[in-house]
Amino acid sequence: MKLILMLQQSKERLTAQELADRFGVTKRTIYRDLNTLSELNVPVTHDPFKGYGVISGYNIPPLMFTTRELATIMVGLNFVKSQVDRNLVNDAKGVEIKVKELLPDKLRAFMNSLHNKTIVDPFLNFGHEKKEGGNWYLISSAIAEQQTIQFTYKSLKKNQTTRRKVDPYLLVFYKDHWNMIGFSHIRGETRNFILDQITDLSVTDQIFETPDDFNAEALIFNSSNLGEKVVLHIDKSIDRAFKANIPTKIIKYEAVSSKIIKVELRFDNLDFLNQWLLQFSDKVVVQSPNSLIQKRRDLIDRVSKSIEPF
Repeated sequence: MKLILMLQQSKERLTAQELADRFGVTKRTIYRDLNTLSELNVPVTHDPFKGYGVISGYNIPPLMFTTRELATIMVGLNFVKSQVDRNLVNDAKGVEIKVKELLPDKLRAFMNSLHNKTIVDPFLNFGHEKKEGGNWYLISSAIAEQQTIQFTYKSLKKNQTTRRKVDPYLLVFYKDHWNMIGFSHIRGETRNFILDQITDLSVTDQIFETPDDFNAEALIFNSSNLGEKVVLHIDKSIDRAFKANIPTKIIKYEAVSSKIIKVELRFDNLDFLNQWLLQFSDKVVVQSPNSLIQKRRDLIDRVSKSIEPF
């Protein structure tokens, strides 16, 4: 698109070298892109002495989406606009404005009719104050360019702030926040970092190599043999909600009866898992390990004491 606009707006023809210099790419890339434009029936002209141009009077056609494609775009934009991160919300609004500007009148009217009528996660959309944290764009750029990043990280669990150096592998959205998974130079292992706990982020010139055995699913779910084996019996009535939000990968899932499902998984933070399970009240029964059973009893005991009058 930028190449078309440059050729269209220039009063003079431009050589391949001039185009390459302006875009910071090789002439070979320019030739390939010019061939692509020709295949798309863009009327690119060439003078062996003066360079390339576009036939006078050529207009770039408006973006042509089907209404189904446009509705899909709106769902994606509204998901991003529901985020807690203020920068993500503003970026999504900017994309929405630009798409509308390029659409023909009929599709623009359709898009306007869907505005604020496709709500993704209303509790996040309306119930959370927007805040800034981390920098999803810098991190995503570093992931794409395989550049090491540095930042200050505030650990809420340990209540301490440290300076980190990390090779970023993935950006992952979980429930109500964004996470960055990467290799920590300090810890010497792959760790998870919550974006809104990241400040003073900078991208270094250091290039890292993605591991040969890179596996996004394994990184997200920590689906190696790490963590303690956990066996649960869950009521079938919470089946969908349980599977949709469980913060690890399910190893085994089988029906015990018409109402009970046996679930096996591994988890390396039983305190977190114990609190997470509380949302399902008596619809989940812990079978093992015994340490989690005791943690569940202790937590329920503390909750019962918390409702007693002072």
